[in-house]
Amino acid sequence: MNQSISAAPWSTGKGQAISPSLPEVVVSPPDKLPNYDLILRCQEGLRPDRAAFAELLRRYNPHVEKILYHLAPDWQDRADLTQEVWIRVYRNVKRLQEPAKFKGWLSRIATNLFYDELRKRKRVAPPLSLDAPRTMDDGEMSWEIAADAPSPEDSLATREFYEKLQGAIAELPEAFRTTIILREIQGLAYEEIAEITGVSLGTVKSRIARARTRLQSELQPYLDGQ
Repeated sequence: MNQSISAAPWSTGKGQAISPSLPEVVVSPPDKLPNYDLILRCQEGLRPDRAAFAELLRRYNPHVEKILYHLAPDWQDRADLTQEVWIRVYRNVKRLQEPAKFKGWLSRIATNLFYDELRKRKRVAPPLSLDAPRTMDDGEMSWEIAADAPSPEDSLATREFYEKLQGAIAELPEAFRTTIILREIQGLAYEEIAEITGVSLGTVKSRIARARTRLQSELQPYLDGQ
C-alpha cells in the first residue's frame, strides 16, 4: 500500500495545527560588519549597497586623504581628487577578487589618479620669499612670529628643512617618489608596496635605497650649513 506524506501543517493532536517556523535571519548593520564582510556586501547586487559603501568610505577616507596630501601637499583640489578616487572605487569594487587586499587596491587607485592628474598639468613651484607672509589653513602667518619655545630661528629652520625635503621628494623620479612616500610616510611594508606598484620585492627595496641616497645627497649641503 502506498503511503503519502501530507503537506498539511503539523497537528498537535488536539485539533490545533501549527506551521514549522523558519530561523530568523539577522542582518547586521554596516557599522557592525568587519571590513572583509563590508566589502563583500558592496560586491553584491547590480550596484554596491549604499549603506555599506558609505561605511566603507567613512572607514577608509582618512587613508585616501593622507596619501593624496603627501603626494600633492600644495594642490588646492585634493578634495576633488579624493571624490574621484571613491567614484572609481564605486565603479570597480566588484572587480576586486581579493577583498582582504582592499586597502592596497585603494592605495593603488589613489596613487594612479594622482599621476594621471600630474601628467595633465604643469607644476611650477613658486619661489620661496621670506618677506612674504606664509599662507596657512587658518589665515596668513608672518615668518617673524615670536614664540617661547622653540625660538623663531629654530622654527624657521624647521620649516625651511621640511620645505627643502618636500622639494627634494618632488624632484625624485616618479617611481622613486611613489615608493619612498609609501614606505617612509605611509609606513607600508615592502610587500604591500610591491603589491601596490606592481613590481618585485627586490625592485621596491632597490628604489627605496636609491631614493634615500638621492634625498641625503640633496639635503646634506643644507644640513652642513646649519
